[in-house]
Amino acid sequence: MVRQAARDSLRKLNPVYMLHNPVMFVVEVGALLTTGVVLQNIITTGWRALLGFDAQITLWLWFTVLFANFAESIAEARGKAHADSLRRTRAETKAKKIVGTNADGSLRIEIVPSSTLRQGDLVLAEAGDIIPGDGEIVEGIASVDESAITGESAPVIREAGGDRSAVTGGTRVISDQIKIRITANPGETFLDRMISLVEGARRQKTPNEVALMVLLTGLTIIFLLAVATLEPFARYSRATVSLPVLVALLVCLAPTTIGALLSAIGIAGMDRLVRRNVLALSGHAVEAAGDVDVLLLDKTGTITLGNRMAREFIPAPGVTAAELANAAQLASLADETPEGRSIVVLAKEQYGLRGRDLRQIGATFVPFTAQTRMSGVDLQVGSDGQKRQIRKGAVEAIKAFVERQGGSIPAEVLAIAADVAKSGGTPLAVADGARVLGIIHLKDVVKGGIKERFAELRRMGIRTVMITGDNPLTAAAIAAEAGVDEFVAEATPETKLQVIRKYQAEGHLVAMIGDGTNDAPALAQADVGVAMNSGTQAAKEAGNMVDLDSNPTKLLEVVEIGKQLLITRGALTTFSIANDVAKYFAIIPAMFSTTYPVLDRLNVMHLDSPASAILSAVIFNALIIVALIPLALRGVQYRPLGAAALLRRNLLIYGLGGLIVPFAGIKLIDLLVVALHLVP
Repeated sequence: MVRQAARDSLRKLNPVYMLHNPVMFVVEVGALLTTGVVLQNIITTGWRALLGFDAQITLWLWFTVLFANFAESIAEARGKAHADSLRRTRAETKAKKIVGTNADGSLRIEIVPSSTLRQGDLVLAEAGDIIPGDGEIVEGIASVDESAITGESAPVIREAGGDRSAVTGGTRVISDQIKIRITANPGETFLDRMISLVEGARRQKTPNEVALMVLLTGLTIIFLLAVATLEPFARYSRATVSLPVLVALLVCLAPTTIGALLSAIGIAGMDRLVRRNVLALSGHAVEAAGDVDVLLLDKTGTITLGNRMAREFIPAPGVTAAELANAAQLASLADETPEGRSIVVLAKEQYGLRGRDLRQIGATFVPFTAQTRMSGVDLQVGSDGQKRQIRKGAVEAIKAFVERQGGSIPAEVLAIAADVAKSGGTPLAVADGARVLGIIHLKDVVKGGIKERFAELRRMGIRTVMITGDNPLTAAAIAAEAGVDEFVAEATPETKLQVIRKYQAEGHLVAMIGDGTNDAPALAQADVGVAMNSGTQAAKEAGNMVDLDSNPTKLLEVVEIGKQLLITRGALTTFSIANDVAKYFAIIPAMFSTTYPVLDRLNVMHLDSPASAILSAVIFNALIIVALIPLALRGVQYRPLGAAALLRRNLLIYGLGGLIVPFAGIKLIDLLVVALHLVP
């Protein structure tokens, strides 16, 4: 990686490339000018000029440019291995392109290279096939191995018609078969964009990064003009100031440290996102993630585990818990939802209710549907065809069922259901014909450690808002348990959009996460919209980031990465400016102390001579870039502190450090320069 970065550092000396970093371009121009002076000295005095003061200044100026290029190259090289593995995933595969149907109604398939597929093409993917390109499932359901993209070995379910319809090229179908409509042309897939991103080839600079570069360029121009006026002033005052000394002054006083590291900081920040399998579709998204102060989080799957589990059987008056559990288990055998399976398991664990011969009791199952919101079983109870109807479902659905049977739900049962809802649970009622047996308490489990993470965000000044379709009582209980600042209950897609606009109108930056087509308007409106890769194409196109892991809690990590990027850039900018101030005390007194002895009082470092002072400052200016590369790549350690606390920490550590380190560093280098007789 280091060898590759070193080669890239030389390649980037091309002035056309250096123009992208005006600060370092000025340094390169200065190095070229001093190189001309050295060549002239060689012609005049011979090859001994290569050991002279001007040659040493020139050498370290070139090192300054190379070290700046090396910082950027090493940041890019960190993603090369990741990019190579992604390229192997992108290897040419064969696609079963659907070109029509045969007379018997079967599909007419043509085997083509995946590189020939275009947006809108239909392909068939069967068990064992590699999905040939990014697309959306239009028919079928399958288990898909996405480990090549996400690193997660467990297969996931992808199906048509829902919010889990998107598939990524390079993943493998494990079971069943699906029809896929290709949504990206070759070179435009998520895999291609990830490769370009991790290599830094198409990294888009963030708005603040561009603004900072403009500021640094402006400061460099100011210093350039100031140094240009020194030459006639030096002639007037009979001071001897050579071109290499003027260039050294410019390079040391200009903001070269942060100018050299700015690109590396941005690339490293993007690399941290990519390593967490988040694809940023715009530079503004990364920037905004660090400034976000309101987070909108969906409850299910983000704050909670997503599957409500049965926790308790609460019988009605006159009914035993065992009787309720038995009926609940029978009514749930045809319910394939996670909630239904958890009821069967709870009845088995608490009351030992296990398998039974359903044929002997003449069971006819009534499966759960979203329309009826019930499941159940009809049992044969006599030879005359009379049936016993057991139902389990939402309280309102069971109430309607019982009333149709000529009964009613007792007030005590309704009170139990209300208490369950207030505690953050979901009540399900169980009825045996017109008789209500009791309530099943379903608990939506809050993820472990989520409350502590929200507390950290609160300390950072970020407000957390939970969005849920639950009733207000359940939403309030979950919100209290999770520790969010606010919640919105019974939310619709329109509600999400209204909430985002309300916060933005108040001057906040808002982030949210989503995966469905109905989330697309809100994702487009949010300042940071993170779409799930497993979600619909509409959601991915609306958001400005895509989470390839489809992990809803990733939004918290995205915000932390964005903040770390901003903190790192701010810290190194503070260090660089303080660093430049300290170098004034080395360069200015050294240049004019012989002409104006009073300036020698500013030589607080007690450097040996003007020549050693200038050379020491130039050497330090180059080496400090190398010393700060690991910090630029790793990032300043993130801590959940408020803006005021972060500013104080920045000034104390990096501001004060930027003043102290050059004094010690330049003095130490001066001692070595003198000891090695590098200056006359």
